[in-house]
Order: sequence, then C-alpha cells, then structure tokens
Amino acid sequence: MKRYTPEEARERFQRRRLRYPERPELREGIARIFGEALSPEAAVARIVAEVEAGGDAALDAWSQRLDGHPAYEIPKRLWREAYDELPRELRDALETARSRVKAFYRREPRGGFLTAGEDGLLGQLVRPLARVGVYVPGGSAPLLSTVLMTVIPARVAGVGEIVLATPPKPHPAILAAAWAAGADRLFAMGGAQAVAALAYGTERVPRVDKIVGPGNLFVTLAKKRVFGDVGVEGLAGPTETLIVADESANPELVAADLLAQAEHDRLAEPWLLTPSGALADRVEAALAAQLAGLPREEVAQRALENGGIVVTGSLEAALELANLFAPEHLCLSVADPYRWLGRVQNAGGVFLGEHSGEALGDYIAGPSHVMPTSGTARFSAALAVRDFLKAIPVVGLSPEAARALAGPAALLARAEGLEAHARALEKRKPGMGSGG
Repeated sequence: MKRYTPEEARERFQRRRLRYPERPELREGIARIFGEALSPEAAVARIVAEVEAGGDAALDAWSQRLDGHPAYEIPKRLWREAYDELPRELRDALETARSRVKAFYRREPRGGFLTAGEDGLLGQLVRPLARVGVYVPGGSAPLLSTVLMTVIPARVAGVGEIVLATPPKPHPAILAAAWAAGADRLFAMGGAQAVAALAYGTERVPRVDKIVGPGNLFVTLAKKRVFGDVGVEGLAGPTETLIVADESANPELVAADLLAQAEHDRLAEPWLLTPSGALADRVEAALAAQLAGLPREEVAQRALENGGIVVTGSLEAALELANLFAPEHLCLSVADPYRWLGRVQNAGGVFLGEHSGEALGDYIAGPSHVMPTSGTARFSAALAVRDFLKAIPVVGLSPEAARALAGPAALLARAEGLEAHARALEKRKPGMGSGG
C-alpha cells in the first residue's frame, strides 16, 4: 500500500465524492451494446426511459441484451426448496444472522406521538411504506447477506410488500435467504432495467415506493435517475474501510481486515491510519504474506492501490482525519476503543476493538451492512427501520388557539408577500367572521 503524509491524506480526503472511475472497457461495452458512443449516464437514461414507456417488453429486451435472459419472477416454492437444500451448517448460520439482525432492529424506536394541550392537538403519525423494492447485486459473489440486511429492517418496519430484484439465474443461496428474510416477491432482473421496472412498474412488476440496496455503476446511476419519482436510501459507491490502530494492534488482524474489504471490488478503498510507524511496517509485511494465494488476489491487489497508510502524529490526529474521510466502515483497533468513540463524528458504522472485525458486521453482528460510502456518512446513515417509515405531522388546534395564532401568522405571510395566506388567517382572528 502507498504511504501518505497526513497533509497528503487531508488533501485527498477533502476532495472525496461518489466515484466510479471509468475503465476503457466500460466505454467499449456501451458502444458495442448501444451501437454508439454514450456516457454511462446517457446509457442509463435510455434504458430507464424505454422501460418506463415500454413496460415488460422493454424490460425483457434489455434483460436479454445485457444479462442474456429475459426478466422473470421466481415462485416462492423454489425459495423454500433452496432453503431446505442448504447444508445444515449454512442454514443454521443464516438463521443466526436473521435472528440477530431482527433483534437489533426491533430495538429501534419507530413510534409517533400525539400531544394534547390547552391549544389542541399536535403530533406525528408514523406509517410504514406500502411497498419497497430491494436490489441485490449478482456479480461475482452471491450476496445472500444483502438480502437479510435489507429485507429484515423493512419487515420490522411493517412494510406491506417487499419486492426483491437480482440478476437472472440467481444463486440458490439468494433464494434461500429471500425465504429466511421474509420477502414477498422475487424477480430475476438486474441493472438499470430492474431499477426502472421497480420505479415505474410494468405489467408483471409492481411499482414500489422506495428502492434500497447496493449495486454497480449502472444501478447507482439508475437510482439517481428515478429519485423523485420513487424514494431511494442513498447512492452507493465502492466499499471502503478505514482502520485507526495504535501500537497495541495485531498487525496480522489489521492486514486481514484490510484484505477482507479489498477483495470485494477492484475499486474498494482500504486505509490504515496509525501513529505507530513500526505497526505500519508490520502491517505492510503481513499484507504481502496474506495476499499471496488469495482466490481473489488480483482484485484485492488492485483495491489496495486505491487506499493507503498514513502515519499520524497521534491518535487524535488519526481520528480527525477519519472524520474528514467519513468512511463506510470505521474500525478502532486501539487499546481502549471506548475511550475514542466519543470523538467519532462521521462514519457509516463503527467497529470497536480488533475483535469486532468489520467482516462480522457484513454478516451477523446485527446492524445492516448497507452503509453510506464516498464521504456521504457526513450527512446520511446506515440502512435502518426509519428508512421504511414516513412521518406525518398532525395539527388539531383549538378554535381559541387558532384565533390567538392567526395574527402573528398573518404578519409572517405578508412579509413573504402572500396576501391570500394573510387573509385566510385573519378570518380566524377575534371579531372576524366567516364573511369578514
């Protein structure tokens, strides 16, 4: 991994944004499929527009062209069969993860309130969304854990119907996880065309109120494109982990955690911030040893080149840089992680101590692994029950309160130049009848 000075890291971190560096083969693939040179944004815009206008016919055409198979729905009996056919140990692990994720989100507050006073009633109704779509990537790994981490919070929130989408010919483990998590429908459809089908509905695919879940560049651009017509929980960039470690950290574990993130994707971004130059040296040596022979060695090696090691002057300086980076995963591999937790301002998730490795969070710890990336942890949070709820304010003022508040409100309305507002308010003032 490349070494950066704190000053170099600060400059780099300040320029962070959602990124999907374009490789030449990406442009070449788009030109081959579309018959002309298009940007990824323009390609996604065309797919979304055609599916919105053409429904199932367009969905199937794009699925055939991009995934080699028309879109189709997978009946629930096949989910159950896949679940029953899992090896017993894997099924038990799936159940353990399900129970932990469900228990975690059942603790999340989700109630509204109604407060009655002398002025009347004020409050907030909290209602679950009627239908949500969950996108589960296909790619090179069957992400059955993503099914659990998205469907279960929605189920706990009380969502009426949960519709899964994943590229055609999904791994049986995806079907088994859909059964375990309690999804309602599962469509084999991927990419931008799946996002468009969920956003606008087709003859087969129901229109949803919100789309959640990670995906590649085309899925992310499609979510960005349809936002406003449908809700989205965020725009996911490449995954990232930032480890803050002191001299007490085990270099073998630090290296293992960096590689666990690096093997996700060539664009993943692993970082180590430490005040200990000796630890940095030992981690580099451990990385070289552990990288050799990994099944996804080439992917991990490319990802390590995206991140780096920063030797800081102190742990305080490391935490300051970590907050500037606002990582998806922040791992505090330090002697007393609880002491430093209060300094954390920006992170998708925090993992306290090297025994709480980020990989545990990916699968089984409890919180969803769908977390903000690319610095968006500055203003957004990990997927939770609240993402599937909407708050509806309730105003039930008494006639006396309405009359008392009408005058000040009318002054505010006229200050904004909204005379009809002011007059509507003044009809409620004392001495102003309905015909006044």
